Amino acid sequence: MESDTPHVSLVCCDLADTVVDSAVVERAFAEAIAAQGIVAGTQSYTRAMVKLDRRRGRPPAEVMNDVFEGNAAQAAVASFAFDQSFRDAARRFAVAASPFVTQVLKRLTRAGLKVCLLTALSRSAGGQLVDRLRRDGLGDLALCADDTPRGFPWPDPILMAMLRLGGGDVREVAVIGTTEGCMESGRRAGAGMIVGLADGAQATALRKAGATHVLDGLDGVPALLLTAAA
Repeated sequence: MESDTPHVSLVCCDLADTVVDSAVVERAFAEAIAAQGIVAGTQSYTRAMVKLDRRRGRPPAEVMNDVFEGNAAQAAVASFAFDQSFRDAARRFAVAASPFVTQVLKRLTRAGLKVCLLTALSRSAGGQLVDRLRRDGLGDLALCADDTPRGFPWPDPILMAMLRLGGGDVREVAVIGTTEGCMESGRRAGAGMIVGLADGAQATALRKAGATHVLDGLDGVPALLLTAAA
C-alpha cells in the first residue's frame, strides 16, 4: 500500500518568522513610511500597518504600492527607504538564524535534501542576510523577491528553486512557511507537501491557503520531511 506522504527531494523554506522576525520588518516599514509623512498616532499610519499585517509575507514593495496607491514615485521612494531601514535594523538587532533553526536546516541537508531559502525581501534589503546564511551552510540556494519575476503568492519562487537546483518533479518539493502567501505559492506551483508553521486561528488560515500539513513549530519538520524523503 503506497504512503499518502509524497517523496521529498527539495525543501523551500521561507525565512519569515523562522529567521526574520516580523517585528524587525514592522520597524523598518514604520521608519520608511514615516519618512513619507505617515507617522505613528495617525489614521494613515494605522491603515498602513493594517495593510502590512494583512499582506504578511508579501514583498514590501508590493505593500508600499498599496499604501501609496496612485503615486508610484512615492511608493518607490518608500520601498528604497524600507530596504535601507531593514539593512540597518538587521545589523542593529543582529538578525541571524538561531542555533535551533541552524540545526534543523543542516539536518535536512545532511540527509541529502536540497534546501532553498526564500524571502519576500528584496535583494537590496535581505541580500546580505541570505548570503551570510548561505556561507554558514544553511542551504544550497537563497532567493529574494526580485530574483524571480513575481514573489509570493505566485508560484515563481518555488519553480525558480527547481530550475536552479535541478528538480525534476514539483511533487517532490516541500514548502515550509508561516504566511498565507507562502502557502499559496506552494499550492500554485503544485508542491507535493506544503507545511505551515502556526497554531490556533493562523493554522486554520494556512490550511485554507493551501497547507497540506500544519505544525506548531519548526521542531516537527525533520521527522515529517525525512520520513517523506526515505
